[in-house]
Amino acid sequence: MRLPTALLMLLAVPAAAQTRHNSEAPINFGADHIELQDRANRAVLAGNVSVKQAEMTLNAARMTVAYTGQVVGGSPQVSRLDASGGVTVIRPDQTARSQYGIYDLNRRVITMLGAVSLTQGGNTVNGGRLTINLDTGRAVIDGSSVGSGGAASGGAVQARGGRVTGTFSVPKRN
Repeated sequence: MRLPTALLMLLAVPAAAQTRHNSEAPINFGADHIELQDRANRAVLAGNVSVKQAEMTLNAARMTVAYTGQVVGGSPQVSRLDASGGVTVIRPDQTARSQYGIYDLNRRVITMLGAVSLTQGGNTVNGGRLTINLDTGRAVIDGSSVGSGGAASGGAVQARGGRVTGTFSVPKRN
């Protein structure tokens, strides 16, 4: 289901306030536990995970950080963050929540799945999947949802149909 252009405009950061996210900024993190898996070029962060890059913060219960194996300036080159468990992305004037989140640093895109809620000002939109383009600030949410399959499906994640719902604030009028 595609959203009307007017709805997409409400979800995008206003042009005057829009700044391109600096995906080359350092990534600062904190967690209760970290496991480095150098042979697999990844690190697994667990427990109260908080990652901050420029003006954006990503919080989750668990996160896998994938890196390329290249080291520049003494730091590994992070290519992707996979988050699960109470995922929250906070950007200026926007907060998104979901069950799962993927931050693809190369494409500069965040995809959030499962019980998604996007809040900007007094506007809230709910759905199953949210894609945020960090270059343009455009956020697209659709009704497809993600849920855990039961024993019959072997516990696999399955896509299901759904709807986008929400509330838009209305300015006070005289």
